[in-house]
Amino acid sequence: MQLIRGVKGFDAGTAGCALTIGTYDGIHLGHQALIARVREHAVRLGTRSVLLTFEPTPREFLAPRDPPARLTSLRERWRILSALQLDRLWLLRFGEALRNLSAEDFAQLLVRELAPRIVVVGHDFRFARHGEATAPVLAEAGRRFGFEVEVLPAVMLDSERISSSGVRAALACSDFDRARRWLGRPWSMRGRVQPGRSLGAKLGFPTANVPLERRRSPVAGIFAVRVHGAGPDERCGVASLGTRPTIGGTEALLEAHVFDFDGDLYGQEIEVEFVARLRAEERFPSLEALTRQMERDAAEARRILSA
Repeated sequence: MQLIRGVKGFDAGTAGCALTIGTYDGIHLGHQALIARVREHAVRLGTRSVLLTFEPTPREFLAPRDPPARLTSLRERWRILSALQLDRLWLLRFGEALRNLSAEDFAQLLVRELAPRIVVVGHDFRFARHGEATAPVLAEAGRRFGFEVEVLPAVMLDSERISSSGVRAALACSDFDRARRWLGRPWSMRGRVQPGRSLGAKLGFPTANVPLERRRSPVAGIFAVRVHGAGPDERCGVASLGTRPTIGGTEALLEAHVFDFDGDLYGQEIEVEFVARLRAEERFPSLEALTRQMERDAAEARRILSA
C-alpha cells in the first residue's frame, strides 16, 4: 500500500480508481465491509483501490480541548489497512480549508485528484461544510462529474449497528470481548518503547514505556495484557495506562511489565493487547504501598491470562 500525503501526489495509474472516504478509526467490521467492496470494484474495473482519510480526525480538530478517544493511531491504521490489501492511502490534513469546502468543491477535489470511477461510502457518510456532503448529495455530484456512488448499509452484530463509537463504549466499560467481536480482532495499542525514569525496575517491575503523544486513550487503569514484539512469541504481562499519580505524573503513559522477560526493548515497536481491566489507577501513600499493590496486580493478571 502506498501512502500519498496531500494533493498533487498521485501517479497517472491512480486515475479512474475505486475510492472510499472516512475517518476509519478502529477499522471495525463495518469499515472492513466497505474496504472489501472497494477492492471488489477495483478488481472488476482493473484499477486501483484508494482510501481517503484525514489527520487529525475531523472531531479532533473541531474539539481540540476535549477530543474523542482514538481507537487507532495513524501508524496503527496504516498497519491494519496494509493487511487489507488496499493500493493507496490518501491522507489529507484536516484544517480550516478542508472543513470549509462546500459539497460541490469537495466533489471537484475528488475529480481533479483522482477522477474516480466509483466511490463507496457508508449509509451515515457526511462531509464538507456543515456536513452537507451526504451520500445522496455526493451521488448527485457524481452523476454530473462522471463517477458512481455506492452506499453500503450498516453492518449489524449483536442486534446493533457496528460503529467506532460503539467500540469506544465497549472499551469504556471494559467489555474487551465485545470490542473484539466488533473489531474482528483484539483491541490493542502499538508504539515504540521509550526510556523512562526506570522507577519500575527499581521496584522490581521493569516496564516498557510507550508514550501516547497527542492521542487520547479510550481506556485507563491497570490491565492484564498480552505483549507482541518482546521476542518471537506473544508474552503475558500487566500494564498501567494513566498519569502515575503516586509519583506526580501529569501526562498519560502506557507502561507494560512483561512477565519473565529480562531483554532490552528500548527503541523497539511493541503491541499491547488488552485482555481484562484489573482496577482503576489510584494514588498510593508510598512507593512501598504501590509495590505491594503491583505484586497483587501481577498475580491477578497471571491468573486471568492462564485461565
